[in-house]
Amino acid sequence: MAEANPMLSLDALTFQNAQAALEQGCAAVAAGETVFDLGGVKAADSSALSLMLAWQRRAQAQGRALKFVNVPANVEALAKLYGVDALLGRA
Repeated sequence: MAEANPMLSLDALTFQNAQAALEQGCAAVAAGETVFDLGGVKAADSSALSLMLAWQRRAQAQGRALKFVNVPANVEALAKLYGVDALLGRA
């Protein structure tokens, strides 16, 4: 398994930083990252799900599978509530 990347030191995945986070994540995917470690994320809202799905689509378009580790509990709960938990890769 590929070594987890600390998601470029992002500490929040929220509406306020969604555009910057999207760009950072897409750059990481383009650089070949396949595991995103979200352990450093201290604040997250539903934007986190959108970001994770967008990064996953980007990875799939490049023929790779993207996995997430240390997903914040509130993001896991939102994913389950919205019925998209099965779409998010877990390492």
